[in-house]
Amino acid sequence: MVINKIVGPLGRKTLQPIQVVLNAWFLAYTSIRAFFVNEAQGYRSVIQVIAAQIYFTGFQALPLISVLALATGSLVLLQSSSQLSLLGGGGMVGSLLVSVVFRELAPLLTALVVVARSGTAVASELGNMKVHREIEALEMMGIHPLSYVVFPRLIGGIISLMCLGIYFAVIAFAGGFLLTQIAGEMSLESFLNLISNAISMRDLYFFSLKIFMAGLMVFSVCCYYGLSVQGGSFEVPQVTTKAVVHSLLTVTGFQVILSATFYIGKLMEAGIL
Repeated sequence: MVINKIVGPLGRKTLQPIQVVLNAWFLAYTSIRAFFVNEAQGYRSVIQVIAAQIYFTGFQALPLISVLALATGSLVLLQSSSQLSLLGGGGMVGSLLVSVVFRELAPLLTALVVVARSGTAVASELGNMKVHREIEALEMMGIHPLSYVVFPRLIGGIISLMCLGIYFAVIAFAGGFLLTQIAGEMSLESFLNLISNAISMRDLYFFSLKIFMAGLMVFSVCCYYGLSVQGGSFEVPQVTTKAVVHSLLTVTGFQVILSATFYIGKLMEAGIL
């Protein structure tokens, strides 16, 4: 089988997180290549699966993301404004919101929500497809399983995560502004000016890279573990747990390393390092 040659009997050995990520990225590359090379499944059917993945991962997660973003923006602004007002630094609220919410919390918290909701669903769904031999049925019909099973979930997941990350940041800023309206301290124009002046092109690139890589890591790792099922249905919850754990480790570790690199670069530009 094509899947067994690529994924291998993962349940028979324990791989390190870095090995899992590399193997998952190879699976993602193979699925993308298979989509453009193999056309037996038809583009319309693949687009339908992508749309279904976007609906489940993106649209159905909006209520949870909204509550989390409102709470995050409100709490960050509440803590920062109360401390900065004592020091006479109320004008730094915009910079703090951008650096904490937009640059750090929005990509990380959105990725964690997607792992909890969609990562588990993808891993268990693909695991059950292996158990019920649906992957073998696709191959017998001449449909490349990676282009029909992995590719649409990968692309739909990345698109959903990027949209949710932007939505999280917007709602968090809105929650912060609503808190300023309750206190009666700032107008909408002043608040928007603070945010626009604080966001730079580097922040946009940094945010886009974080959210894109988070989507790639989460869904490639979850697809990899889901397709690694070799035995019966008892392996499905095991690989789902492994998928969640490794997704959380890789996403958190990557974002910490990227943030450290970003701030070290800023310190070097300022001449501190």
